[in-house]
Formats: sequence, C-alpha cells, structure tokens
Amino acid sequence: MSRRALRRLRGEQRGQEPLGPGALQFVLHDDDDVEEEAPKRGPGGRRPRGAGKEGVRVNNRFELINIEDLEEAPGVNGDRTDCLLVDAAASGNKRRAQSERSESKKDGDVADAAVPPEQSNASGKLRKKKRKQKNKKNAAGESSENGLEDIDRILERIEDASGSSRPGPPPLSAKKHVLYVEHRHLNPDTELKRYFGARAVLGEQRPRQRQRVYPKCTWLTTPKSAWPRYAKPGLSMRLLESRKGHSAFAFEHSEEYQQTQHTFLAAVQSMEPNNIVVLLQTSPYHVDSLLQLSDACRFQEDQEMARDLVERALYSMECAFHPLFSLTSGTCRLDYRRPENRSFYLALYKQMSFLEKRGCPRTALEYCKLILSLEPDEDPLCMLLLLDHLALRARSYEYLIRLFQEWEAHRNLSQLPNFAFSVPLAYFLLSQQADLPDQELSSAREKASLLIQQALIMFPGVLTPLLEYCSVRPDAAVAAHRFFGPDAEISQPPALSQLVSLYLGRSHFLWKEPATMSWLEENVHKVLQAVDAGDPAVEACESRRKVLYQRAPRNIHRHVVLSEIKEAVAALPPDVSTQSVLGYDPLPPLDTIYSYVRPERLSPVSHGNTIALFFRSLLPNYTVEGERPEDGGAGGPHLDQGLNRLMLALRDMMANFHFHDLEVPREDLPEGDGEWD
Repeated sequence: MSRRALRRLRGEQRGQEPLGPGALQFVLHDDDDVEEEAPKRGPGGRRPRGAGKEGVRVNNRFELINIEDLEEAPGVNGDRTDCLLVDAAASGNKRRAQSERSESKKDGDVADAAVPPEQSNASGKLRKKKRKQKNKKNAAGESSENGLEDIDRILERIEDASGSSRPGPPPLSAKKHVLYVEHRHLNPDTELKRYFGARAVLGEQRPRQRQRVYPKCTWLTTPKSAWPRYAKPGLSMRLLESRKGHSAFAFEHSEEYQQTQHTFLAAVQSMEPNNIVVLLQTSPYHVDSLLQLSDACRFQEDQEMARDLVERALYSMECAFHPLFSLTSGTCRLDYRRPENRSFYLALYKQMSFLEKRGCPRTALEYCKLILSLEPDEDPLCMLLLLDHLALRARSYEYLIRLFQEWEAHRNLSQLPNFAFSVPLAYFLLSQQADLPDQELSSAREKASLLIQQALIMFPGVLTPLLEYCSVRPDAAVAAHRFFGPDAEISQPPALSQLVSLYLGRSHFLWKEPATMSWLEENVHKVLQAVDAGDPAVEACESRRKVLYQRAPRNIHRHVVLSEIKEAVAALPPDVSTQSVLGYDPLPPLDTIYSYVRPERLSPVSHGNTIALFFRSLLPNYTVEGERPEDGGAGGPHLDQGLNRLMLALRDMMANFHFHDLEVPREDLPEGDGEWD
C-alpha cells in the first residue's frame, strides 16, 4: 500500500481540510519520522523559502509543483536528492496527477473496506521504517534511475496522447542548403581534437588563464592575447539590397581608413616591406597591410607569423559585419567587383590554404563553401576547382555527390576535369565502405564505373600524366593506343591543359591506392574497346573539346595564381603571366566598381617620364607640377607650367656646366716626377 493510501486512511487526504489562514500550513506531528524534524532542503541541498521552526509552508494551490512526487522521492539523512527533475516533469504533472487521483480514490475505497484504522497505522509505521532503511542503501543509485524513468514516462504519455510518435527531423538534404556552413566546423580545433584528443590540442593552455577581453565573440578566428588591443579601424559593412531571398552587402571605408589605404598603396609601390611594418604600428588592423605582410612572411618560410596575420585580418573584418550578415545561411552576397570586398575573399582563401596544409581538410571545406556562397554564380575565385579536392580529403563523399547532382543541370560540372574524375572516385570510395548494404555498394560501384568511362572519353589526355604522377607504367596496349598516346595530351586546347595541370598537381595522390588503380585499369580497357568499336560518343567529345576550351576566363587565371601550383602557373597564357600580380589584389576584374579613387600622384617612375627621371637624378629638388613632397598629394596636371619648369631647370643646369682644356699641362704635377715602382 502506498503512502497516499495510508495518509487517506488517517484522514489526511488533501482537499478535505477546511480552507483558512492556516489551511496551506503542514504541521509536523509526533508520529512523523525523525528525518522530517530537520528542515527540508530543495535540489542542491538549499533550504526552501518559508522553512522555519513552526513548519513548512507550501503554496501549492494551483499544483505548480507536484507534492506527491516530492514526498515519494527517496531521501538520505533528511536531505532531498538532486535528481527529482521537477522542472523537466512539470509539463506532465497535471495529467499524471489527474490519473493518479482517480487511481488513489479507488485504492482508498478498497483499503477502507478491508483494513481497520489501527492496523493500518501500525503497519504504516513499520513499512515507513523498512522503506527508510532501504532508501539509505539504494538512494545514490536509484535516484538517477527514477529521474530518468520519470522523463521516459512523460514522453510516453505525450506520444500516447497524440496518438502517434512525433516525426523525426528531416534529412540533411531536405532542410539545409548545399552551401550551408556549420559554425562548429569553422574552428580547426574541433577537427584536431577529433584526431589527436583535446589534451594534445590545448597543450599547456589553462582555463583559468586571464586573457584580454575583446569586444565580441567571433566564429572565424579566436582572438589572441598577443595581438594589439582592438580599436575600430574605420571598416564597416552596409546592406545594399534584399531581393529574391538574397541580401547584398558591401564593406565601407571611412575617411581615416581611406588615408591609411593610400599610405599602404604607396608602401607597396616602394617595394619595401618595412614600410608596411611601420604602417601596421599605427594601424594594426588594416586588412590589406596584414595580407600583404603575410605573403612576405610566407615567402621567408615564417608560416606561423603568416597565419597569425591572416587571422588578425579576418578578426578585423568580422568585427565590422552587419547585424544581418550571416556566414552560414548561404544567402548573403558580396560583390567581388568592389575593391573593399576583395580583402574578405582573399583572407578567407589564405586561411583555407593554411588549414589544408595544417591537416584540417574538413575545416578547409567549410571555408571553401563559405567563399563560394558569397557569390556562387560568378565564383570570382573559382572555388569549384578546389571544392571536390577538399571533399575527397575530408571523406565527405555524400556531399560531393549531392553537389554534383544538384548543380550539374545548370552549371555543367561534368565539363570540368576535376569534377569529371572526382565524382566517380567518390562513388568508388563510397562503395568500399563496409557499413553500407550490399545493394547500395553495388549501385555505387556501377555508377562509378559509368562516370569514369565518360570522363576518360571526354578527357583522354588526363590518363598518361596521372599515371606518371602515381609512378605507374601503363601496359603496352594502353601506351601504344592512339587514343591515350602522346597525341592525346598534345592535341588538348591550352585552357584544357591548364585545367588538367591544376587538377593533377593538386589531387594526383588520391589515386595512388592499389584498389583505385586496379579499378581504373579495368575501366580504361573498357574505354579502349568502345573506341575500337567506333562509339559515336568519342567523336562528339572530341568536337566538344575543340569548341569549349579555347580560352579560360579571368577567374580561373586568378585561381591558378592563388594556388601557386607550378604546372598550372606555367600553363598561363603570356598576356596573363607577364602582368604584375599584387598579393592584396591579384588580377582585379576589368569592370571594377570604385566607391572612391586614390588621388593620382604623377610619379616619374610610374608614368615612365625618362627626361624627368634624368633631371631628378641630377637635381634632387626638381619636382613636376602637381607633385608636392611636403603633402604627398597631387593637383591637376598643368602641362604648360610643367614644361616651363622643365625648361628653366635645363637652363640652370647648362649655365652651371664648366669645360676644362685637357691639353693644358697641370702645374702641380711637373713632367718627370714620379716613377712606377
């Protein structure tokens, strides 16, 4: 018999006492246990309000807390345990209380008819003592189990009341965009902890270490205590427009930041990195200076300092984000044609490159998706040439396949050599996993074979250099065949050769596995059989190669320059390779949108004025009209005044020339003096 039934047998049933000033006051009687003499404590051992010498006042008229559960919970030495989980069970208390009341009434009626009051009181005391001793032994283990079972019962009642269980969350492909970026994967420590453990990653860091307080929490980088104190450098972001579910943003430079930008451009033209270091001493969070100095440190093999400067640039730009700008939604756009936005693209790309070299391909993949989501249609840095490589390295085969299936219709990803070979490789690697059903494994293997054969027919010039990279010698039938012979590589258009060199220089090591090579060899022989049989797809692909790959667009050239892969850089056309490429803005778009223009400075070096350069070397005080050394600015070019100043300088120079007669013997050196020893 439960406590509730015994209490009702003694006439202590709730709701039967008259309401009055002391109706809600529970007075402790003599027949109660000794454990109730001490004031009760709530969860965590705290004493509830209103607990005094006279008793415990519980205001429970509206049953916000279920007293029956509190009384039935086990206690140790008069203290209540912390596993009552009252807050978690509050939503189901009312429904459970109603059902228990009906059951308790039935039990009470049966007990009144069967058991005399005196016997019930005596048996109740004995059972209380036994239960008390039992609770002392099992309180520690049973309290948590009772709490968990209580939550399970609540969930079961909710499901039974609704008639059916709630549907589970929709799959990833149904609720998330293909370019959706997850915040937790933007932190490389998350990936490194999965590989090496938290202790190896954190090292000697102490959680109690006092660090400098920064203005806001950031997702892209973690501020370091060694960085200069952050002060707003004059960089901000504004919302341009919102249309069709997408929002266009743009970074803005204040007047002070514009002056710093002009000083930076002058420092770059001086070709002296120390000038940029001096600029960073006064403006420690100027983004372009940080990126340019990062390249200089990287060329000097100081990778740690180069990565630190890029992280500081990202932190400066993230602090300037608009409140509506989202890194993860994939709906925010930044126009690359605006010079203020390019710094963010380049900072993300450099950070992604450092993460890949550091051994964090999963984090680098998130950065790649983030760059692509900023302008997916134009793709100014051509991240589609890199995304498949990072997906394979991170073993995100399902994501790569999903991207190919969703974008093939409107982006023709199969026309890029990297996707043409990476997608069947993803299918094949997926078929090698043992935790999938046999039907899915066989389907993935068939799909991989079909796609790799199409890729070999479309790009036959990839096979021979791929085998050379992998140090594999092809058999005689493949090497002697005209389709995969040397002519296949030589006859490729220049733009296609550039794409093939970029893909092989970056992803060739993914094909070195023996199982992958045997699968590739099997499909190469099937392609040769189709070629010998006169398959019409072979001629169609050959004509398509001649038409599509005549010249690569500017974004591919920009990607090749940033990738720094020697084979791909060597394949750049001469008009691109002869240009001066600046680290803070490589190959800017031809249709750049300027929000402000740098004041023109008529420098003789930049304008190629050979005569002015000659006179400047002779007369250091000579200046061209419109150029003032004291202010560094530039006025309007007055050609007539500049020509007059040039003529006056020429006259002064000619007037100061003195010619000596070389035939007159010098008096200080008489003839015959001095001999050769």
